[in-house]
Amino acid sequence: MSSMIQEYLDDLRGRRVAVIGIGVSNTPLIKMLVRSGIDVTACDKRERTSFGGQADALESLGVHLKLGPDYLDGLDQDVIFRTPGLRPDVPQLLAAKERGAVVTSEMEVFFQVCPCQMIAVTGSDGKTTTTTIIAGLLKAAGYTVYVGGNIGKPLLPDVDGMEPGDIAVLELSSFQLMTMDRSPDIAVVTNLAPNHLDVHTSMEEYVTAKENIYLYQDEDGVVVLNEDNDITRSFAAKAPGKVVLFSRQKELEQGVYVKDDAIWVADADGKRKVLPLADILLPGVHNVENYMAAIGALDGLVSDGIIREYASSFKGVEHRIELVRTLRGVRYYNDSIASSPSRTMAGLRCFPEKVILIAGGYDKHIPFDALGPEIVAHVKKLVLTGPTAGKIRAAVEAAPGYAVGALDIIAVEDFKDAVLEADRDTKPGDVVILSPACASFDKFKNFMERGNAFKTIVNGLE
Repeated sequence: MSSMIQEYLDDLRGRRVAVIGIGVSNTPLIKMLVRSGIDVTACDKRERTSFGGQADALESLGVHLKLGPDYLDGLDQDVIFRTPGLRPDVPQLLAAKERGAVVTSEMEVFFQVCPCQMIAVTGSDGKTTTTTIIAGLLKAAGYTVYVGGNIGKPLLPDVDGMEPGDIAVLELSSFQLMTMDRSPDIAVVTNLAPNHLDVHTSMEEYVTAKENIYLYQDEDGVVVLNEDNDITRSFAAKAPGKVVLFSRQKELEQGVYVKDDAIWVADADGKRKVLPLADILLPGVHNVENYMAAIGALDGLVSDGIIREYASSFKGVEHRIELVRTLRGVRYYNDSIASSPSRTMAGLRCFPEKVILIAGGYDKHIPFDALGPEIVAHVKKLVLTGPTAGKIRAAVEAAPGYAVGALDIIAVEDFKDAVLEADRDTKPGDVVILSPACASFDKFKNFMERGNAFKTIVNGLE
């Protein structure tokens, strides 16, 4: 076993540990801890009936369970692993810290014990696709790659098998970054726009959390930043290490940019054309930016030839402008990952024709003002569902160029009925896209469940 993870687990023995949240990300952590002889209590706000046989299985391993609405009460353990979705300043965690408990997370510990190079990606949009592209390019170049963080699986249980020459590629959310005091070797910030303001107290707090991805680097660290985004561009002045900028809008003296329908790199060795835009299989200018961010992170690690070969064959990530099927000449796209207005705007711009859009969902208290004009410009029929339906309608109707009757707007409460309404009266050549601009929590556990529900309904159409 890696000496660092062994030392960490040895230090935990004899101490009582609580893990908050029994989900996909924490279950492997719980099992690793208890199998290492550590006293573990797993806490979750769901009732026992929600777990099926999982509760019995965990108890059979020796895990203590604390379930239900009072799951945070009486936290008296020595070490507490916080689930990313739980704010670190809830009263129960603050009280635990006050009496001397260590409050940490699976990802924070991973940063302490990881024996190999780390590349991490954050941002408001494009995190998952950029992370996937970086991992795919590294694998194509022959590296052993571990993918985790906000996607994939928890990596802490995999540390034992990692070698110094391997590379861990991580997607990190603002919730994971809020309490981070370490940064990866290479950090990427794709862009920043208002998001998750239902959990963060302000946009300032959201941005401050994101900055932790690079603030703890040393002079050998690298941070890749979007020059075209006002917020990310401002990070360059604070970066402790090397800054690599990328821009789709202007040519850079140093960095990654678009010129003559290709992605170029300018560095100390000169300027070179890396990737013709025509070679990128994924549609949309936002995916050009995703490749630019990845190229900025991997310059010197992956050859230009491998980048071109990969870009011409990579079809994208599930739930991201994913073509579900073509029926009667109508194309149906699943863009359930689009849980913010900016991501939906990027998806709409992928299509030359006006589309039929299904939008709406859980309210993250993000303004839809900028989305309204994009819908007017790119949508011919808008089907709204969920708590945000009224807010999106208001933004559309207030947008410049909106004309009553020019855009069909229909509100439908039930999700399946919304999909069926979008399909109604479609003609060959039409595009129907689920791109909600909102989170899924009003009706689904996550965007994957929402996207799978959409695909099931679409595949059942006749």
